[in-house]
Amino acid sequence: MLDQSGPPNSLGFAKAPADTRVVVAMSGGVDSSVVAAELKSQGYDVVGVTLQLYDHGAALAKKGACCAGRDIHDARRVAEEMGFPHYVLDYENVFRDAVIDEFADSYLGGATPVPCIRCNERVKFKDLLETAKDLEADCMATGHYIQRKMGETGAELHSAADAARDQSYFLFSTTAEQLDYLRFPLGHLPSKDDTRALASKYGLSVADKPDSQDICFVPNGDYASVIRKLRPEATAPGDIVDTNGRVLARHDGVINYTIGQRRGLGIGGLADPLYVVKLDADARQVVVGPKEMLATRTVPIREVNWLGDAPFDSRAEWHVGVKVRSTRPPTEAVIRPLSATEATVELVSAEAGVSPGQACVFYDRDTSRIYGGGWIHRG
Repeated sequence: MLDQSGPPNSLGFAKAPADTRVVVAMSGGVDSSVVAAELKSQGYDVVGVTLQLYDHGAALAKKGACCAGRDIHDARRVAEEMGFPHYVLDYENVFRDAVIDEFADSYLGGATPVPCIRCNERVKFKDLLETAKDLEADCMATGHYIQRKMGETGAELHSAADAARDQSYFLFSTTAEQLDYLRFPLGHLPSKDDTRALASKYGLSVADKPDSQDICFVPNGDYASVIRKLRPEATAPGDIVDTNGRVLARHDGVINYTIGQRRGLGIGGLADPLYVVKLDADARQVVVGPKEMLATRTVPIREVNWLGDAPFDSRAEWHVGVKVRSTRPPTEAVIRPLSATEATVELVSAEAGVSPGQACVFYDRDTSRIYGGGWIHRG
């Protein structure tokens, strides 16, 4: 069952569930479907909303990603099965302007963008959240695996109970104001098996639906093919050079390379392997070097979203754990604020492959609390 700790109802409102309206952001997957079904079963006034984020016709032919045509159908079907209203909102233009265009431009600029964070920040937790308020909802619930807990100064963001499913890296830019309005009813569950068990309990048609694996608009994880369509000029050839500028080979577009890449460089006859250490889109150069050049200890960040109790720049240093990649555990670090939104992060142990465009997310070293994060840039 969902977390019932919030008085006097499970969503923390001092009124009966029937008098509490909750908009559920429904992707068509099992997670958000279970959230909607469970809240409806508890007697809440549930309204399901699904976003159409890109061309519906093209989406119908694509499997394994959220918000596609099949997913819209699945979300609508769950709403019919559980007996609550469901709306599909066309956010295609918003999504392209706020997420896809920046993704393309960042990638061409030699960065490694994380579009799922921007989607949460600029679409789901901004425009969709405002839509939920327009529908006079008391809150908006999602199927994300993260926890919202009440602390001494208000709502706090915490990692999911199931570390394997934790999505905190992708939600670091959630603001304190948004956190007041959001609910994450699955964050306390021990495992995804518990979610699927609830889906089976309610007889949901999506109970056995596979999880989405790809970025929704990137089929099969092929970033380069998407960039070619969005920015045809991105395939301009150029040189692969070493750190001294010596030309080692040619390439057919910087979009085909990522920081840390070793294979597929077309450079032979060397005693030691070389790795991509920098992408210079303006010069059309792929810069390669030895593995040790990938190690980074100093990370400049900007657009900081701080979720601590005291102002971010009220201290000279914050000792925290940080993640610079979603798949790695937090590592010990010191944050030195430069302003309310900029800082330098000093990693106690060097990390390989840290790239501009990635997020740097802050974690309490002793608890599950998340203190926000920022975006890595070149400095």
